[in-house]
Amino acid sequence: MKKVNNIAVLTSGGDAPGMNAAVRAVVRTGIYNQLNVFGVMYGYRGMLKNEIFPLESKSVANIIQRGGTILKTARCKEFYEAEGRKKAYENLKKHNIDGIVVIGGDGSFNGAYKMSQEFDIPCIGLPGTIDKDIAGSDFTIGFDTAVNTAVDAIDKIRDTADAHDRLFIIEVMGRDAGYIALHSGISTGAEHIMTPEHIIDVQDIILELQANERRKKLVNIIVVAEGSAAGGAEAVARQIKEQCPQLDTRVTILGHIQRGGSPTCQDRILASRMGYAAVEALLNGTSNVMVGIVNNKIQYTPLEQAIKAKEQIDPEWFKIVKILAS
Repeated sequence: MKKVNNIAVLTSGGDAPGMNAAVRAVVRTGIYNQLNVFGVMYGYRGMLKNEIFPLESKSVANIIQRGGTILKTARCKEFYEAEGRKKAYENLKKHNIDGIVVIGGDGSFNGAYKMSQEFDIPCIGLPGTIDKDIAGSDFTIGFDTAVNTAVDAIDKIRDTADAHDRLFIIEVMGRDAGYIALHSGISTGAEHIMTPEHIIDVQDIILELQANERRKKLVNIIVVAEGSAAGGAEAVARQIKEQCPQLDTRVTILGHIQRGGSPTCQDRILASRMGYAAVEALLNGTSNVMVGIVNNKIQYTPLEQAIKAKEQIDPEWFKIVKILAS
């Protein structure tokens, strides 16, 4: 087992509230254990450009409450190629870095896994994604904040929908996973929730809306994940307007407000525990794993497994939605 002395931390892929809390935990846990800690700007792109610099305890002061990421993030096509990864590794060696903590999603983990296999450098992944679509952890960094942002917005939309007897179709983020739609929809009493995992025929929704109209239920909320099988909110609205022109229908796309904002208490604690556990894993000789929390306990999942497996929505959730919206 090689002793780790110098570690790097980076944030990659889409930003998520709580990433700064995770960076803070990695830096301070590393320094507590007498490690040298380096930050990498702009994810893997920063590795390729040698944007690597030492971090001190004071470097991460007053960031736990901030959204976004102080290390910035970016996509890097060059890192997909073996030549790009070799260049990144050479830059790491210039700083004698012998351990990496990557905060991001499955694409970021895929890069970390390939680098660890090609250059025998231990990598630890922290699931930082608002979509909660990575298997091996009950929650991911940023999910709770994103959902609460969506809930707050939908609650306000329901107020104006009620004032005008309107149908609102609200699009939330979730290209491949419907957890934000599911959780925010249930929390706000949405009449329908559309996700990529669960196919709902828009025609069935139209029939229910017509039935609701007959019984004078004119206020309806439909929460649509951007990657739902029926398309986004605009596509769903077009179909409904064609057959129900009498309904006062509005579309709201929440967009990137779900990525921003101060992280919730849950995201700060989750990120802090995961950051601490990542450094502990490197110190103990564990490598190429993702840190997760399952049943409130730290769990390590091999990176390769975390990349291939996807968190699946239990079908019973959709039964609950149907019953509670009836």
